[in-house]
Amino acid sequence: MTGSAEQEVRALESLPTLLTGAVADAVQAARGFAGGVYLRSSTPGLLRMAVLAGLPGQLFRSWWRMHVDLPFPVADVHRLGEEVLLNDATETMRRYPQLAAGLPFPFGSLYVPVVGASTSFGVLTVLRPSASDATEVLPDRDRMTAVAEELGAALAALDKDSPELVLWDDEPLCVQAPSDGPSARCVGGFTWDPQDGTVTADDALLGTTPDGFDGTTEALADALSHEDPRLLLTALRETAAGRPPAQPVPVRTADAELRLLALGTSATAPGPPYRVSGAVIDPGPGLAADGAADLLPEGVFALDRLGLITYSNPRAAELLGRPRTELLGRPLWEAVPWLNRPSYEDHVRGALLSPDPVHFQVRRPHGNGHGQTPGRHGGEWLTMSIYAGPDSLTCKLVPMGRVADAAGGDPFESTGRWGAEVDEPTDGAATTASLYRPIVLAIALTEAVTARQVSEVVMRELLPAFGGRRLAIYLLQDRRLYLAWETGFPEGFLAPFDGVGLDTRLPGVETLTSGRPLFYESMQQLTAAYPGIALDAEEGSRAFLPLIASGRPVGSCILGFDRSRAFSTEERTVLTALAGLIAQAMERARRYDNESALARGLQEALLPHRLSAHPLVTTAGRYLPGTLGMDVGGDWYDVVEAGDGLALVIGDVQGHGVQAAATMGQLRSAVRAFALSDRSPDEVMSGTNRLLIDLDPGQFASCCYVRLDPVTGIARAARAGHPQPLLRHPDGRTEILDLPGGVVLGVDPQAQYPVTELLLEPGAILALYTDGLVERPGTDIDEGVETLRASLARAAVRRGRAGGPSVSAAADLLTAEARQATERPDDIALLLTTRRSPSEEGT
Repeated sequence: MTGSAEQEVRALESLPTLLTGAVADAVQAARGFAGGVYLRSSTPGLLRMAVLAGLPGQLFRSWWRMHVDLPFPVADVHRLGEEVLLNDATETMRRYPQLAAGLPFPFGSLYVPVVGASTSFGVLTVLRPSASDATEVLPDRDRMTAVAEELGAALAALDKDSPELVLWDDEPLCVQAPSDGPSARCVGGFTWDPQDGTVTADDALLGTTPDGFDGTTEALADALSHEDPRLLLTALRETAAGRPPAQPVPVRTADAELRLLALGTSATAPGPPYRVSGAVIDPGPGLAADGAADLLPEGVFALDRLGLITYSNPRAAELLGRPRTELLGRPLWEAVPWLNRPSYEDHVRGALLSPDPVHFQVRRPHGNGHGQTPGRHGGEWLTMSIYAGPDSLTCKLVPMGRVADAAGGDPFESTGRWGAEVDEPTDGAATTASLYRPIVLAIALTEAVTARQVSEVVMRELLPAFGGRRLAIYLLQDRRLYLAWETGFPEGFLAPFDGVGLDTRLPGVETLTSGRPLFYESMQQLTAAYPGIALDAEEGSRAFLPLIASGRPVGSCILGFDRSRAFSTEERTVLTALAGLIAQAMERARRYDNESALARGLQEALLPHRLSAHPLVTTAGRYLPGTLGMDVGGDWYDVVEAGDGLALVIGDVQGHGVQAAATMGQLRSAVRAFALSDRSPDEVMSGTNRLLIDLDPGQFASCCYVRLDPVTGIARAARAGHPQPLLRHPDGRTEILDLPGGVVLGVDPQAQYPVTELLLEPGAILALYTDGLVERPGTDIDEGVETLRASLARAAVRRGRAGGPSVSAAADLLTAEARQATERPDDIALLLTTRRSPSEEGT
């Protein structure tokens, strides 16, 4: 194996250990009950949860992925590099309503960026009990920040050797959170050195003695895992290879007693195989440690915070419909499939995140309950209560109508949240649907402005919630459906359906014309309903949803799933309701797009359609409107004849909207009038300044005015609070000019605007621009100006047909990045000017 290959293997093996250790340290430092770490993924702009400690991963699947542009604390912390502290649910709702809607439980949280050198790797997060005052959390935040700094430095070292490996594209590792005082008992330990194959075990390890133990992994597996020694042997080999199990391995002794085996590695070896250490834990039932719970008439069972059943009394096993031996050591949702329901999972999440008890009703199916789900009218109703502890959940089951004997007082008696469940349970394959709440999508849609943004919200929020892989949105125009957005479908598959009329017999059309959603649980059902319809896959299911807003047809939405699946009554209702939200957002976005197009038309009408020209001068102007608001802006540029020369003008009126555009039009006209009369630059600035004060006291504008003599190249410039121009010399050397200037126009009627003389050599380029081209959120404008200067300096300016530099190509180059951006917070104006020598004229 080569040195680089060894480094990659080492990085892959050390990364999980590094991350899990950091999360454990962060949870303890911030006095939390759960935590995790998000890392960058190979998908640009997407963070993935790499480690989740103290919570079952299945119940928090919706938070495994996080786009950096979403309004969630993890995204903000990674994007801005600043810590976020949410001390309670009220603060969470105020600052991050989508997070509060998705997890509406009383808890606090901390989020700290993980940064190494100049690279932002991800975010460390800890969930903790609510605090009445944020100041009491500050020491915890400081300790957690120190953990994040250490993790960032370690990741930076890995990134230096293998940059592509410090990414996370897998599901998160789910591990136990560290405990202040273990509720479980460690009954023994061992070490295994795979180099020589020897196992050293405690004398008291499950009753073994040195005389009865031959020191091999096989003997250890026989002693610890009587039912299936191969499971333990596999776990040992994986741990030695640097891949320890994410959670303790449940094993059973010869006496059928449940034990949890925690495995880890020693970091002394430079590479695999590593020395393995193990601790055998008696999970202990917590409340039922003394066996008293075995005698209770109510069903009582316990879960650890990863969802594994660690104890069950006989009555709980009876009510759950499974023998105790089939419950212990297994995840609740695997051991009791009929509890694998969206609404039930939501209550368990509440118990994990809230200090209050949770009470709700569940319906047990007839029979033994194995693999069954109750029908609408079948099964027995039970009341389930969950009481959270620091390391486990204690659950109580009581049949409906039966009141616990309160003679001696009910040890479980407490107030808490109640929730009733009466709907038909969902299919087992559809459990992820509950992780999504309509209010979360509603909040996200209110922030979407354009049709593209609405479609992106649906793709990011709705698809993962229901396990979908394909999405198509069609919008209605002139009685035809046109494809507005697609993802997941084979390339070109949807093209034949673009622009179909409302008389076409297709499910996407009929769902809109009938107003009824159409659900097909398999592709066979779809072809039976629409013989001959083209299919994009042999397997899967489809949902066709009408997009209707306030009775007006908007379009249709198609959701595609890779596997055949059923749609429960609950899911059909939720999807239909969400389609209405999407339709309203699309209708609003379409109005926005139409009004925005009209506003942009007004803006274009106010800008010059033809720039004054001179045989020795070539100019190129570019204007890019901002995309975050519908209003027109106040940026403008112009080239005006000024006697025997040319006036080069660029300006920016404060703000946006009709007022800014109207003021811009008036200022442009005023500057043109002054320029045509060949006034000096300082007179143009002073006259325009006084005009603006007379027109609208309180509004101001920046401006730069340059009067150029095309023959000599002498330019005289005046500046009013505008960014400094750039000058690219013929040899490519580019500088930021230092022109003295006066205050912005519209502030001081007595303001003075000094004039500076400079030389524009043949082949040189003068660049005038507005601040929208150089401003970036979170960075100083000087950095943006320097970046623009470097880009102009590096530009391989090709020659135009007249022999001079092609400023049009240079203008395209300097605005390329801004042109490709989907969101521009401000308008951008750019004016480039170059000249030729008089001796070149006519050549």
